Amino acid sequence: MATLQLAHLNQSLLPSSSASPFAAYTRKTPGRHSSRFLLPIASLPSGPAPTTRREFIFETAAAPLALAALAGAPAPARSEEPALSEWERVYLPIDPGVVLLDIAFVSDDMNHGFLLGTRQTILETKDGGNTWVPRSISSAEDEDFNYRFNSISFKGKEGWIVGKPAILLYTSDAGESWERIPLSAELPGDMVYIKATGEKSAEMVTDQGAIYVTSNRGYNWKAAVQETVSATLNRTVSSGISGASYYTGTFNTVNRSLDGKYVAVSSRGNFYLTWEPGQAFWQPHNRAVARRIQNMGWRSDGGLWLLVRGGGLYLSKGTGITEDFEEVPVQSRGFGILDVGYRSKDEAWAAGGSGILLRTTNGGKTWTRDKAADNIAANLYSVKFVTDEKGFVLGNDGVLLRYLG
Repeated sequence: MATLQLAHLNQSLLPSSSASPFAAYTRKTPGRHSSRFLLPIASLPSGPAPTTRREFIFETAAAPLALAALAGAPAPARSEEPALSEWERVYLPIDPGVVLLDIAFVSDDMNHGFLLGTRQTILETKDGGNTWVPRSISSAEDEDFNYRFNSISFKGKEGWIVGKPAILLYTSDAGESWERIPLSAELPGDMVYIKATGEKSAEMVTDQGAIYVTSNRGYNWKAAVQETVSATLNRTVSSGISGASYYTGTFNTVNRSLDGKYVAVSSRGNFYLTWEPGQAFWQPHNRAVARRIQNMGWRSDGGLWLLVRGGGLYLSKGTGITEDFEEVPVQSRGFGILDVGYRSKDEAWAAGGSGILLRTTNGGKTWTRDKAADNIAANLYSVKFVTDEKGFVLGNDGVLLRYLG
C-alpha cells in the first residue's frame, strides 16, 4: 500500500521511486505546523473600517438592521417569500453569488457549526444554525487564491476542511484555531470529500478516485486504492462498461455510506463506480437507466438512490451495491433533482433546480412536493441531516434552508 507523507509547510515534497500513481512522498526535514487562527468579524458596523471584502459585505448587510433598531423602526422585510411548511430560510451575510457546498457541527456541541462555500466562504454558528457570522482563516488568505471549500467533517472537537486549489485544514479545539496541513503538488486530483473517523484520523477522497487515510493528524497518509480510476477503466474497458472509453478522469459526485462504502458518478454520468473497505480498486458499473446519471447516494436502509438528468429518481432493489433499480414517480416539473437526504429510515427530502423540494414518508415509494419552495429563486444542491431534528438544504446565491420539523 502506498504512503503519502506530508512535509513542513516550507519544505518541498519529493516523490519516491514508485510506478504507482499514489507513490509515497517524504519530507526533507521534520517540523511542526504553525497554528492558524480564525478571527471573528464584528456583528455590527462599529469600530475601525473593514479591512477585507468579506468584512465590508457583512457590515453593509448588517447596517440597515442596526440603523432601524436605533431609530425605533421595525427592521426592513427580508423577502416576500411565503413561509415553508417544514423549513425556514436563513439569511446569510455573504455575496449573493456564493454557492454553499457543505455544513457540519462539532460533535461535542451541536449548536456550534461551520458552513462552507465558494469564494473562500466559511461561516460559523453557535446557536444551532439560526444565525451565522463570517470567519477568516489567515493561512487561506495569505496567498493569491480564491479557495472553494468543498467538505468539512468533525469527530469530537477535531475537525477537517478540504478545498480547491489544494488546501487541508485541521482543528483540535472545535474550530477556535485551524492548522494548515501542507500537501504535495503530486496529489492525484482535487480533494472533494473528507470524513473525520476518529482521534487524529480522517479519510480523504479526490475527484480522480484517490482515497487516503491518516491516523496522525495528517502528517502521513496511506492510499486505500492502488490505482487511479482511469487506470482501472483501461483494464476493464473491454469488460463491457458503457461509456468508459469517454471517461475524462474525474468524478461528478461521490458519496460515502455510514459503514465506509463509496458510490461515485462519472463526469459524463454514463456509468458509476463503487468501492468498499478492503478493495484494491474501484468497481465500475453500467447504469441501468436510459438517461445519464446526475447523482447517487445511500439510503438509510443501506440501499442506493439514483437521480438522472431531467428529474428522474430511482431506488435500488434491496440493500447493498447493485445494478438493479426501479423508477419512482416524482413531481419534478421537469427540473433536475440534485440530491437526496434521509432524515430517518422512512422520511427523506429531495432538492433540485428552481427551488424543487420533495418529501417522502414511506422510504421513497411516493414523494410529495413542498409547493412553498417553488418561490425560492435558487437551485438547491444539497440536503444534509446532521441529526434527526437538525437538517439543512444548501443552494446557490447563498440560499440556506433550516429544517423546522
